Amino acid sequence: MDHPVAPPPTLDMPDSYHPDPRIATLADWLGDAVRPADFPETRLRLRNDRAAAEVGLDRLSDAQWVAHFGRFAPLPGNLPQPLALRYHGHQFQVYNPELGDGRGFLHAQMRDRAGRLLDLGTKGSGQTPWSRRGDGRLTLKGAVREALATEMLEALGVATSRTFSVIETGEALWRGDEPSPTRSAVLVRLSHGHIRIGTFQRLLALEATDEMHALIAYCLETFPGSQGPADASPATRLLNQVVERLADLAAQWMVAGFVHGVLNTDNMNVTGESFDYGPWRWLPRWDPQFTAAYFDHQRLYAFGRQPQTLHWNCGQLAVALRLVEDAPPLIAALARFPELYRAAMARRWCWRLGIAPRGVDADSALIAQCEKAMVETGQGPDAFFHARRGGRGATGALAEALAPYRPVSDNHPYWDDNAPETMTIDDVEAIWARIADDDDWGAFHAKIAAVRRMGEALGPVLPPAGHVSPG
Repeated sequence: MDHPVAPPPTLDMPDSYHPDPRIATLADWLGDAVRPADFPETRLRLRNDRAAAEVGLDRLSDAQWVAHFGRFAPLPGNLPQPLALRYHGHQFQVYNPELGDGRGFLHAQMRDRAGRLLDLGTKGSGQTPWSRRGDGRLTLKGAVREALATEMLEALGVATSRTFSVIETGEALWRGDEPSPTRSAVLVRLSHGHIRIGTFQRLLALEATDEMHALIAYCLETFPGSQGPADASPATRLLNQVVERLADLAAQWMVAGFVHGVLNTDNMNVTGESFDYGPWRWLPRWDPQFTAAYFDHQRLYAFGRQPQTLHWNCGQLAVALRLVEDAPPLIAALARFPELYRAAMARRWCWRLGIAPRGVDADSALIAQCEKAMVETGQGPDAFFHARRGGRGATGALAEALAPYRPVSDNHPYWDDNAPETMTIDDVEAIWARIADDDDWGAFHAKIAAVRRMGEALGPVLPPAGHVSPG
């Protein structure tokens, strides 16, 4: 049986820490209060002080860090007990009402320096009412993989959950898809929110009209975005915002050459953040049919199908919102997805290539030439974008397509490197082998530092006109 959480060492919180557990107002029907697992060990492996500084938690000692993110003592002024969220979802487009946080929970909410509400959520923190037959645990390799993926995605301009903490927990886990027994860990993520499309689907299934209205209001207030037509209802406004965010997210993955692997509606965050990583991959070469999940036999979530899948998932949100809204304005919101995606692709492709955009039509034609060049040469996106940064090194038809474009000013030494940073499966396995064989974390931390350097070189992505960041 799990034991009570030990009180943390005395914690004098800085002025930059602003707790705001707003989700507590929905807790009676949104989730279940749970207790974290009592782990045999808590060995700190990663603390993301860059992310922690944004929410006033970077001054914690290691002992305090472990108390709050390994033993899950409540943070001052925050949720008194973790909350395992309830939701349904389509898994490989088959509806499943038996879902919910089975090995994670919402631990805390606080404001960042810009006043945006952020969540701390977990993975591998123990069993909940939604664990079904699972043990509620996470392998250490799974935590390492997620930390590497989120760092790479953040550097490549993808809206993603960030790996806040990894603590090894001293349990031997048995898994059918990796050598067992294997080491265990608990991971903490920092995200803008944890409200999924599947959260709305559950309320539709329950015909919970009052709760649907309350959830819509919470999302509009907590994750502000475009307002839409003056006469738009709250449900229509929300769907328009989610369509905008997920169209952009689809473009982010495509430009990054990233394959999420499991695009179920319970893995779709209405904030537009990429999260819940499973068998992800980066493309070894440009191949729309490339599939990350070994169990995705129909290639439903192949690389090239990611945009249409996110559009389909937006459609499932629209179906759920029919509980409180008529169909026509929801259909109109869904119809915006293709052009929003096309515009996001153009803007983000030019950003990664290091050139100033010239307009969606011209930029889309350039993308087609770039894809053709990658297919012909067998180059993957990482090598292609690095070698062609600012239009350099292009020949033939690609050189002609790039000729009208103005390169951005690049003075970061990263662009003089002979090869780009990558996060291939071979990269990850090599890093994990050193941890598994010798408990050597040097390559892991070196990779994170190198990826962050690449992110500095790329710089921020300019938002689209009229964009409002999720708050």
